[in-house]
Amino acid sequence: MTLPLADWLWIYDIPSHKLALLAIAVSVGFYWIGAILLRPILRQFVKHMPGSNDIVGYVLSCFCVFYGLLLGLIAVTAYQNVSEAGSNVTREAAALSALYEDVSRYPEPFGQNLRWLLRDYTRYVIKYAWPLQQQGIIPQEGTIRAEAFHDRLLDFQPKTPSEEILHAEALRQLNHFLECRRMRLYSVKSGLPASMWYVMILGAVLTVAMCWLFEMRFITQLLLGGILAAYLGTMIYLIVDMNQPFRGDVSITAEPFEVLYRRMSES
Repeated sequence: MTLPLADWLWIYDIPSHKLALLAIAVSVGFYWIGAILLRPILRQFVKHMPGSNDIVGYVLSCFCVFYGLLLGLIAVTAYQNVSEAGSNVTREAAALSALYEDVSRYPEPFGQNLRWLLRDYTRYVIKYAWPLQQQGIIPQEGTIRAEAFHDRLLDFQPKTPSEEILHAEALRQLNHFLECRRMRLYSVKSGLPASMWYVMILGAVLTVAMCWLFEMRFITQLLLGGILAAYLGTMIYLIVDMNQPFRGDVSITAEPFEVLYRRMSES
């Protein structure tokens, strides 16, 4: 289960530097407001306890170890999702390039028609499919173009042994291309499970709440707690930015297809 895209995907319309500042401002603002309103209430539970700062410090240290490991694992998972989606895009472009080379050796006008269909598909991916993916929408029209090429390729009847070998290789490459294409489409909506988000946000809130329990000057409380909250906000921003493979600064571009399309246009 992942969080519904429509509920929060609008945040990717915010420029990355502003989104980072917003995450920091929300985290620090939450800490400061809680320090003013909730800290006096929470301090009632520990203020009469001897060595309360030491006890809270020990508990906070143990908690931060587990929470730090959780944040690290979540960040690695988010980055791996982006990396895997990028690999799928590269493999699809490479398979498409190899397929284009194969059909370039078909007799004319059959080869020319096949090359035109592949150029049309590549152009569609760059101009139309990619903007949809950046909105979290799985493009559908590419399937029609891929099926049209598939049907056209199956119409070819080899007449010589060399053409039979070439045709078999083209069909094999086509299957590989379609597999890579499906993997790219599956990764459009990939993201962290909702349970990870809930645990991560809860951990951030509890970390901040435990900092409110320390007995110290109010200004020092705001300064030190604000620094911790700012870094938590930065970490959460980083994970959010990597959560969607095709959105944000850490996102996948259509560059492999653009390079391939330029080469197709020149040939």
